[in-house]
Amino acid sequence: MKLRFVLVRYLANLQFAIILLLTIASFSILGSIIEQDQPIDFYKNAYSQPWFGIFTSNIILQFGLDHIFKTWWFISLLIIFGASLLCCTLLQQLPILKNAQKFKLYKTKRNFTKLPFNTKTIPVTNGSLVVALKNKNYQIFQGSRGVYAHKGIIGRVSPIIVHFSMVLILLGTILASTSGFVAQEFIPKTEVFHIQNILNNNVNSFVPQISGRVNDFWITYTEDQSIKQFYTDLSILDKNGKELKRETIYVNHPLRYRGLTFYQTDWTIVGTRYRLKNSQTYQVPILKPTKNIWLSWLPKLEANEKLTDKQPGYTVLSTTLRGINSIYDETGKLVGEGEINESLPFNPNIEFCDYITATGLQIKSDPGIPVIYLGFFFLLISIISSYISYSQVWLTRKNNKILLGGITNRSKIQFEFEMLNLILQFQKNFKNADGETRTLTT
Repeated sequence: MKLRFVLVRYLANLQFAIILLLTIASFSILGSIIEQDQPIDFYKNAYSQPWFGIFTSNIILQFGLDHIFKTWWFISLLIIFGASLLCCTLLQQLPILKNAQKFKLYKTKRNFTKLPFNTKTIPVTNGSLVVALKNKNYQIFQGSRGVYAHKGIIGRVSPIIVHFSMVLILLGTILASTSGFVAQEFIPKTEVFHIQNILNNNVNSFVPQISGRVNDFWITYTEDQSIKQFYTDLSILDKNGKELKRETIYVNHPLRYRGLTFYQTDWTIVGTRYRLKNSQTYQVPILKPTKNIWLSWLPKLEANEKLTDKQPGYTVLSTTLRGINSIYDETGKLVGEGEINESLPFNPNIEFCDYITATGLQIKSDPGIPVIYLGFFFLLISIISSYISYSQVWLTRKNNKILLGGITNRSKIQFEFEMLNLILQFQKNFKNADGETRTLTT
């Protein structure tokens, strides 16, 4: 039992907490400098020579510096720091709050002289000053010979809220490091998909058996023909194919459903579709050798109006989804341009229908994010409440005078003005036997 108590007091030690916090911050900075979650070959090439004379590829890989925030020792540091905050709250902050709720009536002049603010006032009644204090939102406690009042007790609660918010942030960070996943999918228009291509997962990752459907995909362009935005009409389906949610997503406007977030991240062309004169359709795959350039091949049409790949054809080059592509013969000569729903200029028996596009979706699950946001919310509350002054006031009658004293933890000048104005509003109502106004002595 004694050992446990010593351990708890050690965890509650401020110096230990500061050292632990600096350690966590140092590793966090290191994790922001060293690229995280990269292939092994990347570190062997990038850190073939010692960095700062210490960090080589072997050191980075051996100690998990390539994924610092997911290592057992970093998570252990977070847990210990959270335990330190809880112990500090139990041993220090809660007793302070409990003592703040207790009160002791001051009855002697000596008690009042020890207070930062103290004064002797005119012989008004306790009740008059009590009412005035109550009107200023003080909580009143009356005894037989004295009065105690306080306000702003929430200012004493703010350190506890700070610790609670930091514990929530640490808990959210641990959840983010040990659970969740990131997936990337390229889905052609009108196709149904499942979450399969997992790029990054953690120890406790859970991939839900959920499906979706890309209803439509389109791109808008600026006046100079550069891409302005690309959109995906996306539906979330249950196991029976029933639509659960439908939304049009675009960059910085994802779809959220039960902890999953669907981001619009990329797009591509996977093929082109042609229609023959006999209404037969023909799909041709497409390649992307460079950025924003797609290449495909179109066989020539035989006399029986059938496409064949047994003889040289045409090379088709596309740069946008605007429905215009350039067509070259086997010698590299431009023979015409094809537009959507129009026949090819060199062969009216072939009609260019459209592109077969695929939208690039990033699917992310991070259960720690809501907890982190909640922690920052309470942290904001603690910052606001910390500006509230905790003020205490004592009253007692001594030798036909009212002794008034008080103390506050901040805004001391404002507190003194408040107390002086409180007394001055009664001073003018009381005169001595000669008709002179009684003055205050401090």
